[in-house]
Amino acid sequence: MTKPSYAHGATDVPLLGETIGQNLRRTVERWPESEALVVPFQNYRATYRQFWEQTGLVARGLMARGVKKGDRVGIWSANRYEWVVLQYASARMGAILVNINPAYRTHELEYVLKQSGVSLLVASKGFRHTNYIEMIREVEEHCPEHKATLIIDQEWGTLMEDGKRVSEDELRTREASLQFDDPINIQYTSGTTGFPKGATLSHHNILNNGFFIGERLAYTEKDRACLPVPFYHCFGMVLGNMAVTTHGACIVVPGEAFDPGVVLKVVQEEKCTALYGVPTMFIAEFDHPDFKTTDFSSLRTGIMAGSPCPVEAMKRVQQDMNMTEVTICYGMTETSPVSAQSRVDDPLDKRVSTVGSIHPHVEVKIIDPSNGRILPRGETGEICTRGYSVMLGYWEDTHSTHQSIDAGRWMHTGDLGIMDDDGYLKIVGRIKDMVLRGGENIYPREVEEFLYTKPEVADVQVIGVPDIKYGEEVMAWIKLRPGAQVTEDELRTFCKGKIATYKIPRYWKFVDEFPMTVSGKIQKFKMREAAIAELGLQQAAGVVTA
Repeated sequence: MTKPSYAHGATDVPLLGETIGQNLRRTVERWPESEALVVPFQNYRATYRQFWEQTGLVARGLMARGVKKGDRVGIWSANRYEWVVLQYASARMGAILVNINPAYRTHELEYVLKQSGVSLLVASKGFRHTNYIEMIREVEEHCPEHKATLIIDQEWGTLMEDGKRVSEDELRTREASLQFDDPINIQYTSGTTGFPKGATLSHHNILNNGFFIGERLAYTEKDRACLPVPFYHCFGMVLGNMAVTTHGACIVVPGEAFDPGVVLKVVQEEKCTALYGVPTMFIAEFDHPDFKTTDFSSLRTGIMAGSPCPVEAMKRVQQDMNMTEVTICYGMTETSPVSAQSRVDDPLDKRVSTVGSIHPHVEVKIIDPSNGRILPRGETGEICTRGYSVMLGYWEDTHSTHQSIDAGRWMHTGDLGIMDDDGYLKIVGRIKDMVLRGGENIYPREVEEFLYTKPEVADVQVIGVPDIKYGEEVMAWIKLRPGAQVTEDELRTFCKGKIATYKIPRYWKFVDEFPMTVSGKIQKFKMREAAIAELGLQQAAGVVTA
């Protein structure tokens, strides 16, 4: 009889029953003079002792500004050392850090500030060509709980000075009041109802997930991880920062945003032992003129995740970048995020064709989505996850929480997968039609609802179509109102500045009708098939992924 598609990550390594601050304190006590955080483009270096002092001062600065346990503190910035310091400082004094995507535009920023009730927003002046200060001014009057904004570039020093008004004893008292099940982080995932949902995560969630990711990577205090992935996302904040600090290793931040040439330079100069990225990042590094002259001898491991990983890219990373122990991770923000990960010593075929085996202390089952029954191994169904890693819930959204987490505390991922006889997972698609573009989750409903606000648009359907560079690109099928006229360029212009750039459709098609079932349900898979044929995307559609 075939085994059921159920696996439990049995282990003799216990879960960490402590807060993020308590864990960081232990790391500092063990390796006080080891480098904790290096940010070359800001000329910043800190040992664990210095990092502990800085996070304590910023934690006290937040307290001096009236931030209480459970208050929401927003962080709106690209990668920089202040982001990392604030991550640990807010955790130490009990605020809930709200991660805000640097690509957000005004209506997305306003929604997140209001929905989470951010009282203090910590932001950089801007990112690329976007002026954050102007955008904040535009929305703050509509956000009643937003009391203050701190601009990092102008006021970071002031925040640290403020910290001197609060004693270390007051911070210790605050730290002692925290429990590891307290919410500590809200990360927004694009919502199927048109707006993002705030996955609420505890110390226990992200500290343990980071720790066991680091265990799979065999991290020690000698490792140096180059993190070109964004901190606002679990990839940077948990797979990166938390995995590193739980093992006394060093976080190396190459730049505010990804630049393949800078990454190659930093890997070589800082003698990094690990490198992270979504597949498109590694592909950009392969294609960079400096790739052939870069010294990769220090590299050992790393993570490729965020979107389906092309098998050929995995092979090149191992062969050409010396990352013989590279791993793939699978998960979602709502599960802190990793549920499965390959091991550094897994057989090559498992490491290039699957997303690995189930994480320690986590359960995974594959079910028939129509009836909820567990399927036999080798059959395709919905992946469900249970364990310490499942989020506390969606912030202030009980309805969506109950839709995603069932009575047995199983998180229904919406992903379709197969569990093989050895317990390894392979991802084959998604039940819903989420688009995964270069590591960013895009829910068509959100883009559709925005495009509906254009008066000429009668109906719109958004799909993902295959793309060699990004994995998927966004395509919109538009049905215009009778007599209305609008061009692709006009629609693109309508989107600019209103929705994040990565959500703006690359492809547009004007139609009179959509393919539908007899009962009137739109068949997006038929739209995708037609688009592949019409746009000549057969090569991209044929890329093999894990």
